Amino acid sequence: MQHHDYLEVPRSTRAEYEAPRPKITHDYPGRKASGRSDLALSKFKCKENGVQPLAVTNGSTTPLVEQPDVDEEAGIYDPFKHRHLEHPTTDLDTLIHLLKGSLGTGILSMPLAFKNAGLFFGLFATFGIGFICTYCVHILVKCAHELCRRTRVPSLDFADVAETAFSCGPGPVQKFSRLARALINTFLVIDLLGCCCVYLVFVSSNLQQVVNHYTGTEMSVQTYMLSMLPLLVLLNLIRNLKYLSPFSMAANMLIGTGMAITLYYVLTDLPAVTERPYFSTWQQLPLFFGNAIFALEGIGVVMPLENNMKTPTHFIGCPSVLNTGMAIVVSLYVCVGFFGYLKYGDITQGSITLNLPHDPLAQSVKVMIALAIFLTYSLQFYVPMEILRKGIIDVHFRKHPVATEYVMRVLLVCATVGIAIAIPMLGPFISLVGAVCLSTLGLMFPAVIEVVTFWDTPGGLGAYNWKLYKNAAIFSFGLLGFVTGTYVSVEDIIAELNKTHT
Repeated sequence: MQHHDYLEVPRSTRAEYEAPRPKITHDYPGRKASGRSDLALSKFKCKENGVQPLAVTNGSTTPLVEQPDVDEEAGIYDPFKHRHLEHPTTDLDTLIHLLKGSLGTGILSMPLAFKNAGLFFGLFATFGIGFICTYCVHILVKCAHELCRRTRVPSLDFADVAETAFSCGPGPVQKFSRLARALINTFLVIDLLGCCCVYLVFVSSNLQQVVNHYTGTEMSVQTYMLSMLPLLVLLNLIRNLKYLSPFSMAANMLIGTGMAITLYYVLTDLPAVTERPYFSTWQQLPLFFGNAIFALEGIGVVMPLENNMKTPTHFIGCPSVLNTGMAIVVSLYVCVGFFGYLKYGDITQGSITLNLPHDPLAQSVKVMIALAIFLTYSLQFYVPMEILRKGIIDVHFRKHPVATEYVMRVLLVCATVGIAIAIPMLGPFISLVGAVCLSTLGLMFPAVIEVVTFWDTPGGLGAYNWKLYKNAAIFSFGLLGFVTGTYVSVEDIIAELNKTHT
């Protein structure tokens, strides 16, 4: 549901002037307008001209004026003072959530990424991509803080940041503000539903190895996916995130235990590093890029985490929650990728668990991690469903919102299973999702947002406009990864499908 945020007229007395920020009232759903763009643009342009913006709510004759909540000494609005959170998270809570949001199936595919890059090139390139991804998160959060100060709102999510940046940006780009929001939400939905498809391929591939080994059957991966469909539908009819938390706790315990046992197998009897190529081939590098950015990019969870912090100023900086969390994430991914490829070499598969032996302990790991990822599907599915509910159901299906949501949930679950059945190759699928969605969300969009945000600010692009050239380089890197990664991934998928059919 798209909203306009309007503020009540501030009162004139000194005590009331210093009172907490007045409550936000929302416009009616279905109205043809973007989330915050009209109000943000009004506030920013009026502020530039030294007047207070006015707005009239639907059906109201009372003009609404923004209350000038500013730091009296500095004369600057501080958004962090106006975030009235019921249950704010501490730095440690945020760090744990960041790790949880970043450590998923991607870590299990890192040995394959190293196979596509070479042992030592993969080592340095993974650190490089990790640094660039972390820097782009810094860009996004800094732009969010700047836009919050300009528009005097406490917080913005990813789509809000893009929309508000364009709304308050140079005149020629202001008309693209709604498009910017739509693009962010579209790529987020594709990314997260793509991850759900990857989860299905991962779970079914691991179960296939275990069940086929002990039963002697030759059931296909697709058969396992179809058998999971009824359970997935039932599980994803749960609409309240609170009821999914027990599944999340169980998944964390299972994946933690499974990873510990996996590392035991990986670190046992390692060969010499000279037995693996230090660099693969240029043709394989796009697959490495897709795999690595799929694993490392957690930009979708960044703004919700920062917006719910008790001390949001601790999220970025040096040291900071973001830097600490990403340092841990990148180090873990590098270790698993380096030692996993060193251990298994050319036979490295899309998930390191598929390379484990057939003894009972190793088979139990496959079942544990498969079950953990299966339970995580619902949490991954929740976010795109919320985006679609607010953008489609609450706007176009207001008469029967609950029934429509249930129908959409069933159809989307069936769609993810159908896509996974059509593309049951784990490695190329991961690369495709990473190249298409995460190179745009994690690299290209933050670079564009920073340029648009600071274009009209005196000195905002730095001495000699160095930030403009820096962001052009980041955008070009993301675009190169997008094009080459998508092309090579699709090429690999087609080749694998042709092998299967012949």
